[in-house]
Amino acid sequence: MIPVVGFEGHKVAVLGLGRSGLSAARALREGGAEALVWDDNPAARARAEVEGFEARELTRAGAFEGIAALIVSPGIPHLYPAPNPVIAAALEAGVPVDNDIGLFFRSMGRGWEMFDRTPKIIAVTGSNGKSTTSALIHHLLHAAGRDSQLAGNIGRGVLDIDPLEDGSVVVLELSSYQTDLARALTPDVAVFTNLSPDHLDRHSGLGGYFAAKRRLFAEGGPDRAVIGVDEVEGQYLANQLSEGPGDDRVIRVSAASKLSGPGWQVFARKGFLSEWRKGRQVASIDLREIGGLPGAHNHQNACAAYAACRALGLGPREIEKGLHSFKGLPHRSQTIAEANGVRFVNDSKATNVDSALKALEAFRNIRWICGGLMKEGGLEALAPGLSNVTKAYVIGREAERFSLGLPGVEAQICTTMQDAVAATVSEAQPGDVVLLAPAAASFDQYDNFEKRGDDFIAQVTTQLA
Repeated sequence: MIPVVGFEGHKVAVLGLGRSGLSAARALREGGAEALVWDDNPAARARAEVEGFEARELTRAGAFEGIAALIVSPGIPHLYPAPNPVIAAALEAGVPVDNDIGLFFRSMGRGWEMFDRTPKIIAVTGSNGKSTTSALIHHLLHAAGRDSQLAGNIGRGVLDIDPLEDGSVVVLELSSYQTDLARALTPDVAVFTNLSPDHLDRHSGLGGYFAAKRRLFAEGGPDRAVIGVDEVEGQYLANQLSEGPGDDRVIRVSAASKLSGPGWQVFARKGFLSEWRKGRQVASIDLREIGGLPGAHNHQNACAAYAACRALGLGPREIEKGLHSFKGLPHRSQTIAEANGVRFVNDSKATNVDSALKALEAFRNIRWICGGLMKEGGLEALAPGLSNVTKAYVIGREAERFSLGLPGVEAQICTTMQDAVAATVSEAQPGDVVLLAPAAASFDQYDNFEKRGDDFIAQVTTQLA
């Protein structure tokens, strides 16, 4: 655990007692602060009280008197669509609002020296691929003999990192919820994978969403910035960070086009990763036979991870070796079975239209299991990938409505995962791919996308038995 510095002898309130909230309370206490906690869930409060924390109802009058800061869990709205009442009370009282990510960077900068080690920090954000990119960076570092720890949205909570553990690098996956609120963001290498509409209600539109992501590069600025430039927002961000021709602080990354210019570029075309620097090619890697990274979207992840590791001094050949041993992440283009010439792929993490489109473009002859809690923006953007779909099997409470957004695609209303998998197993032909890529959130039927993916795996296993 990393003790939080700067609040010794002060009272700090913590709102939300999930993984990150309880971790923040413990780290504050370890650093000499008094953590006062609150969660609307009585069971969560009870768990915290068992650990000796005082639960304080933070919306009552005068609740923030003597409070030095409010630490907020990422799932709690702090601005849009409306601030949580506790946060609104803190804002009115002039109490600084932060999160565990801000505490982490605050304590890294001023407190890590007590452990005689200052690791490099790589922070990854973006709409799609940030989990795979983060895990891949972590894997490549280990494969090259560099110790690292993986934290944030993946792995352990940031304040649960053990400073006494070997680790010359800390790799963080950060969501827009985390970057938007953190009062300190100072990684050594920052990665922006891509941008597509998501969480628009939480950020009051696409501009607010991009602004939340952009904060990772604005608060002090990283030593190196790896920027995906396949959308105009990435091009803009790279342009803003670059100091002119030949500036190698920014590494531009693309899976859509060949990049050129005097700077530093890493791009994938026709299955080959190329690194160019100062106008000449430095390295090339064939990505086509790397089983853990199928499809152009994973080639973008490979380029971003490659660039981040190159920024830390790893060589092209040791990175290439590590790419071949990467097995991928659960629920992200995960091949779970092959039977009778049919491949079953779990991409339950494809919770929005953009990520689902990339999955559809990665395969052919698709028996597509889709549907769930639809997000803003509709399904029109899926159109370029629908030609690869043989048939759609729609699940979720809004299955019929979802199917109406798939013009020209034969669609069967299945509603449940069990019925959808049964239908695909019955109808799939050799050469087909049964793909779960929902293009929707899971919350109408499941607690999270992991539970949805686990159900898919269970149903496939049962049907093929």
